[in-house]
Amino acid sequence: MARRFTLDFLRTEAGSGAVLGVAALMALIIANSPWSTDYFGWLKSQYVVQLGPILLELTISDWIKEGLMAVFFLVVGLEIKYEILRGELSDPRKLATPVFAAIGGMVAPAVVYLAVAGLLGGPHAGWPIPLATDIAFALAVFAMVARNLPSSLRVFLLTLAIVDDLGAIALIAILFSSGVQIVPLLWVAGLLIAGALVARWKKIPSPFWVLGFGLIWYLTVQAGLSTSLTAVAFAAIVPVGARQSDGQSPLREAMHDLHPYVAWLILPLFAFAKAGVSFAGLSLDQAFAPLVLGVALGLFIGKQIGVLGAAALASMTGLGRRPTGATWLELYGVSILCGVGFTMSLFIGVLAFPGAIDSPEQVEVKIGVLAGSMLSAITGAIVLGIAAGKRKKLADPAP
Repeated sequence: MARRFTLDFLRTEAGSGAVLGVAALMALIIANSPWSTDYFGWLKSQYVVQLGPILLELTISDWIKEGLMAVFFLVVGLEIKYEILRGELSDPRKLATPVFAAIGGMVAPAVVYLAVAGLLGGPHAGWPIPLATDIAFALAVFAMVARNLPSSLRVFLLTLAIVDDLGAIALIAILFSSGVQIVPLLWVAGLLIAGALVARWKKIPSPFWVLGFGLIWYLTVQAGLSTSLTAVAFAAIVPVGARQSDGQSPLREAMHDLHPYVAWLILPLFAFAKAGVSFAGLSLDQAFAPLVLGVALGLFIGKQIGVLGAAALASMTGLGRRPTGATWLELYGVSILCGVGFTMSLFIGVLAFPGAIDSPEQVEVKIGVLAGSMLSAITGAIVLGIAAGKRKKLADPAP
């Protein structure tokens, strides 16, 4: 039953992967066209939402990143909880493998970046940039080549990317946080604790879950924190057990209702907003600057070494297990896909090298992230395609 539910959940995502890719490509084309001024002006424009005394004014880019993407992280958190309690990750050793792999996938890229920066005289401040995996794009690439691959691989990638992103968020909090508001943060913690306690002893109607998530989201923005972290935390308190009234699980119900909106609307819109990078005035020296090479190699080389190495070590020592039914070649393909950094990498780059959006450092960060992410996406898709072909051959041998 758990396996069937996971496979059904994947159908919408597999179908929307091409839409996500088209949205990203359109953003790149428009950002380098005569309409680029209008495109970037739209993203920077302010949009105000007011509900009684609640007033929030953010740019369109921030509404997409902190607002719509919070729903994506909520759905991801719900699926992770479901897999831990009912599915693939209910075995602690299978849960341990992606966690160890995520840690390896953060350490190795930092080492690769620092080695390149030290060798070529690049800035050392960029070492956190290649640490994060972009969940949305990595899953989209995986969905397009995963037809014959076990669903356990996607759960492995999803869990690893979540741990990876949480690690990146923690790094942001430690290295770059300033001006975090304590009072809203305490309210967020209090509401999460209260929601967890009430959910254990009393069945909460769906509208209250919606209102609770909206309030926690608003307080998170007021606190100056990333909404992705509290969205995952909120998912952890949603009950997985069935209600007595209708026999439906609130967690599975929320996943079913929200997933089509995430797959067909939120992720393509996010890709369109974030993939637009202008290459105007780019020189050859800047394209191969130490910062560019450090970020690109950290994502492409560091990620695959760290993820696969840590997963293999966990499996050999007995601390973890390889995903059910997966081969090492398939796991290697997923490890390469983890080098798709994009969103969080670009975000950390802005924090590591503050300044104008068209400053030399910002341009080099974007080139490095794009190069490393594209190399990882293309190579990972090729390896997984080869692995899927081998699996299909074994399943349907020639007469």
